Amino acid sequence: MKFLPTKIPDVVLVEPQAFVDQRGVFMETWEHRKFTQGGIDAQFVQDNHSISMQWVLRGLHYQVRNPQGKLVRVVSGEVFDVAVDLRRSSPTFGQWVGEVLSATNRRMLWIPPGFAHGLLVLSERADFLYKCTNYYDPASERALLWNDPDVAIEWPGLPSGITPIVSAKDAAAARLSEAEYFP
Repeated sequence: MKFLPTKIPDVVLVEPQAFVDQRGVFMETWEHRKFTQGGIDAQFVQDNHSISMQWVLRGLHYQVRNPQGKLVRVVSGEVFDVAVDLRRSSPTFGQWVGEVLSATNRRMLWIPPGFAHGLLVLSERADFLYKCTNYYDPASERALLWNDPDVAIEWPGLPSGITPIVSAKDAAAARLSEAEYFP
């Protein structure tokens, strides 16, 4: 298993070792000792699975109390996955990092607590799995506006004239200048 830092070093791209033969594929997606050696010492309490259609954009979500670290991956399809640093004391505060995750590349992304998280579905459909370090807390959930010009996320793959499909909550999300942050 490889643990590769991104341009925001706390967000880590994980490349599991896949064993491929005529029967199919086998790979470990979580092993506590290996992740701890790779710099990710997480204890997960919840697994989630979302299924979305092409051009659906989910996020950018975070919890101000009970923040969640997330280990995310795609088991069918392809997404562009994004993390935005909302830790006010961080030298990368307000910056984002994005990676294409797919069933084909088998990559995972570790997003530590203190980040907003979102994804854009690039394929016709995507099955997205993620492990969380804290329980879902609807009272502390917040959303950062997906197209905030102050964050300036470069969402790839959107054809000209296509607007992503977002929930009403995500469409009304706060801009970075108005959002609640982490210390």
